[in-house]
Amino acid sequence: MLRSGQCTAEDLCFSLQETVFAMLVEITERAMAHCGSQEVLIVGGVGCNLRLQEMMGVMCKERGAKLYATDERFCIDNGAMIAQAGWEMFRTNQVTELEDSWITQRYRTDEVEVTWRD
Repeated sequence: MLRSGQCTAEDLCFSLQETVFAMLVEITERAMAHCGSQEVLIVGGVGCNLRLQEMMGVMCKERGAKLYATDERFCIDNGAMIAQAGWEMFRTNQVTELEDSWITQRYRTDEVEVTWRD
């Protein structure tokens, strides 16, 4: 499509962004329904994107939910999510000894065993 002039690189990138963000909003809405949540917190590098914040805000407004977008200073990576998970674990007396801890770059957050919640 680019070679034939049917679209520009900008058009293609915009369409990709819109599609990916729509997917993120949809899966977030499903997760909210599944968990009974009425709050969304956007963090990480993608959290800086105002278009994603706008789309997520529309979904939250339609559901009567609240959207929290962290300050750009805290959207560089997933540090805010890691810190919150660490706080929740510490708050419930879950402590991992240093010799029992390690780094896994490709660790999936959906594989974390959540033991601090009923």
